[in-house]
Parts: sequence; C-alpha cells; structure tokens
Amino acid sequence: MSEASEAGSEVQLWLFDTRTRKKRAFEPADPDRVTMYVCGPTVYDLVHIGNARSAVVFDTLFRVLRHQFERVDYVRNITDIDDKIIAACERSGEAPESLTARFTEAYQADMRALGCLDPVHTPHATEFIDEMVSFIQRLIDGDHAYFAEGHVLFSVPSWPGYGSLSKRNPDEQLAGARIDPAPYKRDDKDFVLWKPSSEDQPGWDSPWGRGRPGWHIECSAMSLDLLGYPIDIHGGGSDLVFPHHENERAQSVCLHSETQEFARFWLHNGMLTLGDEKMAKSRGNIRTVRALLTEYTGETLRYALLSAQYRGPLAFSDKLLASSRTALFRLYETLIEDDGLPGSAAKSAVADTVWQALLDDLNTPRALAAMNNLAREANRNPGEGRQTLLAALQVSGRLIGLFSDAAMQRYLDATRNLDAAVLARLKARDEARAGKDFTRSDAIRDELIADGYEIFDMGAAPSRAVRRG
Repeated sequence: MSEASEAGSEVQLWLFDTRTRKKRAFEPADPDRVTMYVCGPTVYDLVHIGNARSAVVFDTLFRVLRHQFERVDYVRNITDIDDKIIAACERSGEAPESLTARFTEAYQADMRALGCLDPVHTPHATEFIDEMVSFIQRLIDGDHAYFAEGHVLFSVPSWPGYGSLSKRNPDEQLAGARIDPAPYKRDDKDFVLWKPSSEDQPGWDSPWGRGRPGWHIECSAMSLDLLGYPIDIHGGGSDLVFPHHENERAQSVCLHSETQEFARFWLHNGMLTLGDEKMAKSRGNIRTVRALLTEYTGETLRYALLSAQYRGPLAFSDKLLASSRTALFRLYETLIEDDGLPGSAAKSAVADTVWQALLDDLNTPRALAAMNNLAREANRNPGEGRQTLLAALQVSGRLIGLFSDAAMQRYLDATRNLDAAVLARLKARDEARAGKDFTRSDAIRDELIADGYEIFDMGAAPSRAVRRG
C-alpha cells in the first residue's frame, strides 16, 4: 500500500486533454481549490445508460481529486429549458416546470443508484437567465455577437481560434449543429445565443424581446458565476466536443478578451455502443438506467461502466453486465468474512497499484484488475496479512464508488441472512439447471428478478441472490 496515496500532493495525476490531444500533468490553477464543470442532462425524459457513463466517469474523477486535494468544487448542470423540452411538453400536455422537475428528480435518483455522489453545485439553467442576458450583452458590446430578426447570434469569424478544440475544418463545422442555417445569419457557422419565444412557449424579458437562451450560453454563464474564470476541468461526452464545447469555449474566451483558455483541461468520455451503433435516443436503441435497475444492482452497472478506459467506446451488452456482476460478487465473497465485514478498513490506505492506475488518466480497468489481484492475494494469505489486504481492497473499491455500506450489507445478507424461501427457490432453480430444464430455471430466475433480486450464477457452486436497491 502507498503512503503517498494519503499524502496526495506527493503524487502526480495525469489527464488526457482533448484540446492539446496530449496526456498532461494536472495541477490546479489554485492549489487550494480545484474547479470542475461537467455538462449534465437535458431533462425531458429518463436518461439512458449511455448518458450515465459521463456521470459515473466524472464522479470517479471527483472522488480521485477529493482524495488528493483539500477542496474540489464540482458543478454538474441541469438544462431545464430547451427545444426538446418544449416539444416533449407539446406532446404530453404537461407544463414545462412539472415535466422538468419530474425528470430531474428521476435523473438524480438514478445517478445516486449508480453510486454517484451529489456534485457540490447542481445549477438549473432557468435560475441563471439574468446571468446569461448579461453575458450576451457583453459579447454584443465586444463585437462578438449581433442582433438579427429577434435572435442574438455569436459571430464565429470574430474569433480566429474557433475550431481548435474539435480540430474541425470550416467545411465540417455545420455538421451536428442543433439549428439549420438561417437567412438572418451573417455567417452560416454563427450560433444562437438568444431566440424569440412565442406566447405559448417559456420565455423571459430581455433587451432583445421576450425569448429564451440558446443551448450553448447556459453552461458558460453558470460556470462563470459558480466557478470563476478560468476553470481547471471541463468535462462531458465526446459527442459534446462539437458543437457544444467548441461554442462554449469561443464565447467564454471572447467575453474575457484574453488569450487565456476557458478550461485548462478538456476531458471527454467515449460513447456506449449497442452492436455497431452509438447508443442514442435518435436511433431508438437506448436502454434506460431506470429499466436496467429492475434487473441489476446499481453497483453492477457502475462496475460495467468502469470496465473500459473512459476515453474509448464501450460495447454495452448483457454479456458485459453478466461478467461484471460475477466479478463483483467474487470480490464480495472475498471481502465478507465469517464474522461479517473487514474491520480495519478505516485505518487502511488505498492500495498503491490501484492508486497508480487511477493517477494514469483514470485507468479504471487497470484499477479493477489490481483490486482482483488484491482479492486473489488475500485468499492465499490467512491470518493478519489477509485482513490487511481486505482492508486495502475495501478502501480502494470505495475510492471508485464501490463497496458502500449499503451495498456491503446487501451482500452480507445474501451470504448470511437470505430468506429461507428465496434459498429454496434458488435451490430449485439449480436443480432445474442441472436437469437441463431451462424453461423452469428461467421462470424461477424471472420470478426472483421481479421480486427485487439480482441473480448470480457461480459455475458449479450454488447460485446466489442479492436484493437490489
């Protein structure tokens, strides 16, 4: 175990910066305060597991940063005004305030189920309209934005650095934009900062008439108000590099009339795929977190999301979930002793092999492999040495959001206190499987899942069940 893992300042965190396309040593601008802004959800529907990857990745980074630095101000916003929200309200007849409140609550509950800590700040876009209006007016005053036919637009040609985050050439820069080219634009690449609202749409008074903010201005205004300028880390999914983060960067740098970067590090997680396709609502191939939680524990989903390096794609499948569930259960089988949970974890340090993996651009697959090695070593070492290894395993797991008190208790109950009726059904299922009566074994499995249990098949050993939630 590493003494340096407790000291924090004696070790170096390396992160891959999207703008420079390099892995760089991370040091905050202020050693007493790390600032991190991550783009959160647009709350018009339940989130899918692809959306959750960003939340889990940056929650893990938040935990690592807190382990190393005294203060970490982490902001993850809620976009509660957007054309998608307006369209959803038109379809359902529900008021925007009601719909966004309902899906905000659902999102936060789903992320907590995945073991995500609450950010330090969770701003809602509609709470920062005045700040956005002021931001936009300053861009107009600096000749970086203009008013045209009820809209305020950012002038992309006004800043020569536009495109250097996404590395797109001008001919590609319209691809992916949320709005089509319009006749009132001076340049087709210009993007909307403020748009007019009809009487039946949400809107706020402004110097340019009643309207609502564009998508990109929200994060810049909220980040500036809550974290200042510049910030240390700006994060989100790789699908946000263009146009969202490119546009955020342009308007933020231009507001300050400086060459200083808006964010010192830009971090982006890769997309989830189902088969050969990116998971997306527009493709109709999504799996919501809420639905997955009816069959798997939040910890199993988190383990699966951490099983690949965050910057690359992750092929999401039932096979991945099954292997993650089994790997997690085997870790718990090692952790949970005859007399319960390991007792010396509070005095232990994170295992050096786990800590060094996380310092290397948040290499969670390597960290998980190191944790599995710890478990194997513990199983080979009886006595006091085993307890030291178990404590290191528990603390290391907690650093990446596993092995919470509630989760530990669930697994303890599964191995020591499982209801006799559930045990009887598990035994009947094992007998059916041994007799190749898969119709009956599947029916018993489905009944247990419907009753709130996650089922673990342990090869030749009896199967196990853990209550979800």
